[in-house]
Amino acid sequence: MKSTVNIIGSGFSSLAASCYLAKAGYEVTIFEKNTTIGGRARQLIKDGFTFDIGPTWYWMPDVFERFFSDFNKKPSDYYTLEKLNPAYSVYFGEDDYITIEDTLEKITKAFENEEPGSSKKLKTFISKAKSNYDIAIKDLVYNPGVSPLELITPATIKKINQFFSTIKKDVRKEFKNDRLIKILEFPVLFLGAKPSDTPSFYSFMNYADFGLGTFHPKKGMYQVILAMENLAKELGVKIKVNSPIDKIIVENGEAKGLLSNGKNHYSDIVVSGADYHHTETLLEQSKRQYSENYWKKKTFAPSSLLFYVGFDKKLKNVNHHTLFFDVDFDIHAEAIYDNPKWPENPLFYASFPSITDGNAAPDGKEAGIFLIPLAPGLNDTAELRNEYFDKIINRFEKLTSQNVKSDIIFKESFCINDFIKDYNSYKGNAYGMANTLLQTAFLRPKIKSKKVENLFFTGQLTVPGPGVPPSLISGKLVADLVTKHHSILHESTI
Repeated sequence: MKSTVNIIGSGFSSLAASCYLAKAGYEVTIFEKNTTIGGRARQLIKDGFTFDIGPTWYWMPDVFERFFSDFNKKPSDYYTLEKLNPAYSVYFGEDDYITIEDTLEKITKAFENEEPGSSKKLKTFISKAKSNYDIAIKDLVYNPGVSPLELITPATIKKINQFFSTIKKDVRKEFKNDRLIKILEFPVLFLGAKPSDTPSFYSFMNYADFGLGTFHPKKGMYQVILAMENLAKELGVKIKVNSPIDKIIVENGEAKGLLSNGKNHYSDIVVSGADYHHTETLLEQSKRQYSENYWKKKTFAPSSLLFYVGFDKKLKNVNHHTLFFDVDFDIHAEAIYDNPKWPENPLFYASFPSITDGNAAPDGKEAGIFLIPLAPGLNDTAELRNEYFDKIINRFEKLTSQNVKSDIIFKESFCINDFIKDYNSYKGNAYGMANTLLQTAFLRPKIKSKKVENLFFTGQLTVPGPGVPPSLISGKLVADLVTKHHSILHESTI
């Protein structure tokens, strides 16, 4: 008889884990609390507009390819990928922006125009970033975070200094132009920490940005979720929606299943892709590995205030991805990490998928997604949401030289309270736990519970960390650990 696995949640890491475990011969069932699968990567469909609620950036295409190739598949078996050109643009003031195009050669020219002599420095910087990418993404991140020795390889020993310097120091040592500095520091925001707190080694994100480029799956990021759902079902995975978990069943120190909708669902293994902190609240106090104090002391990646806006016309002077860095980043970062509060003048990001993808909006209209990074745990009210929408839309109009407010058909918002309600997210964080030096690899919360046998964790609060590609990898890591652990247990009982 097949061993059984119950998985909590249906985000990227849970779906990835389900595929690997089913392939390894387990009978797998996913339990999702919401009406649709995808976790943070769900969709909002309204009045002919389609929005990705969560992730909108498709970076590191090689990680997706590696995932699907593990099942003798390709992303193109499920969805169509388009490389964006331009990848994105960055506004620094009124009609004042830099466009990042789709090849390193074009990007170096843009840098040279901005700061003579910077193109040569950029090539050197990206060459080092590529070396880090080859070490990190092709090797290190596929370690389960069990031991510090995972980080010690001949390749990392040569780069040991990069774990003790920071992205901010490295970038500012080479580049003097403030606008170029902001562009080079931007990718590490995906890791959830300030550039001044992010080890230099993470410059591999700059290679992901400039070296590999930015892509868009036709019909949006949700197509990746649907692809993984199709693959999971092909492998025999069962998925139950509208199935919130009330308790993890533990008997004699072993996870034995899940209580959902008043019914016990027994299994040999339990894997949680839900928020790690929340998952531990499904256990009695003595079975939790990490105290409330532990979580309070951790550096969490930001939460976000998001708006999904239907415009009654096509917009000008914007690209599919557009960043608005016309205010002081350090002051905004302080309001996220050092002294948590609503920022006075926030940076923001906007995505207009309908520029690339006709499926995102009706003809002649534009779908807009606006995101303001915020500290988790802030007071979240409808009044504050409206106040901040007015702030950014006024700036948006001024910076892009167009009137849009009178062309808004509708706007929906999503913020801290929604992250808590929909995802049981700790303090309403959007991206999990930041990848600072003291929260890297084996220093993150463990994949395998130390207190409950046969209980495992996956997702952005454990290894490797925040983001979609790391979540796919996290699913593989937990499946490998389950399989290894279970085979050892099985051998010991024979």
